[in-house]
Amino acid sequence: MNKLTIDQVDLMGKRVLMRVDFNVPLKDGVVTDDTRIQRALPSIKKIMDEGGKLILMSHLGRPKGEVKPELSLKPAAERLSDLIGKYVAITPDCIGGETSEMVGKLQNGDVLLLENLRFHIAETKNDEAFSKELAAFGDVYINDAFGTAHRAHASTAGVTNYIETCAAGYLMQRELESLGRLLHGAEKPYVAILGGAKVSDKIEVINNLLGTVNNILIGGGMAYTFLKTQGKTIGKSLLEADKLDVAQHALDKTGEGAGVAINLPVDHVVAAGIDAAGGNTTDDVEIAESDIGVDIGPKTMATYVDIIKNAKTIFWNGPMGVFENPAFAKGTLAIAQAVADATDAGAFSVVGGGDSVSALNKSGLSDKISHVSTGGGASLEFMTGKKLPGVDVLNDA
Repeated sequence: MNKLTIDQVDLMGKRVLMRVDFNVPLKDGVVTDDTRIQRALPSIKKIMDEGGKLILMSHLGRPKGEVKPELSLKPAAERLSDLIGKYVAITPDCIGGETSEMVGKLQNGDVLLLENLRFHIAETKNDEAFSKELAAFGDVYINDAFGTAHRAHASTAGVTNYIETCAAGYLMQRELESLGRLLHGAEKPYVAILGGAKVSDKIEVINNLLGTVNNILIGGGMAYTFLKTQGKTIGKSLLEADKLDVAQHALDKTGEGAGVAINLPVDHVVAAGIDAAGGNTTDDVEIAESDIGVDIGPKTMATYVDIIKNAKTIFWNGPMGVFENPAFAKGTLAIAQAVADATDAGAFSVVGGGDSVSALNKSGLSDKISHVSTGGGASLEFMTGKKLPGVDVLNDA
């Protein structure tokens, strides 16, 4: 990684404006999963320990420029206070006179959280005046919110125009190094496991990986669009009819002599609907007209697990089926176990994407993976080979 990092910045006595991702789930005003807050702790503690005056900023939910009390970051401030053993105040707004006064009263080692950035539509519009107001709070800017790095917003891009020193935090650094390892010099055999609902969400990743990986294992709803291009019957399964040519184009690039294979399900778990209490297994790849594919079948599962077992590098994004329904989670959980086992045997593994991470957490195997990415959309964009605005604007090392 060739960007300036938090370890290369003098923090003592400096007002450190840091973008974090505290977009955490809430219930009855309480944080129900503090993973994202936990991931920011190394950078937070570093700044506190080195005598910086820390001003944290984040979004929560999609208030779309409206002040919505249920999307206040106050529960995040309370949870952070518990985690660091020090009171973290929250400002009444992310900008304005009262907020400026609170920033001005900070002592070395103090932590302050700005209220939800997206209570202002100017945040997502990367408004210049709004960016200047935020930037006025900091002498140094740190971005430790990889999950928002693919967005050119005021807090991820605009503020860097008005602060001279802009660096990556520890989480950002780890994300870039781990994901970068997947794109440059990855050890082979290299397996990419791609699932989820839509081909359109993953096709750029597939195209970018075709010259890098040995096997792409396809599951989830996107598999049925690929199968439809091959003339298979998919019943009432999810289909992107306008992406058949896109799927065929990817298939045309693979096969014997190409050095990479796209692997598709050869059997399925099917049901009358995704909320059914259970399903049936097909004998082969064909799905009856009245059924919906909801998971990969046992033959596919065995084949995929066998390929993963021999991998030295693994990237997984997207579940193999409707894993939210326990009756249809078997394929996804089998993949999670296979990736964990391969990692234990020496493979380097990265799991990215909200649903994949949720499935991994459900399996209890998160700590068995080399790196679990905090950025769904950001990790996908990175894997397409695109530059991320929130990373591009940081100072070069």
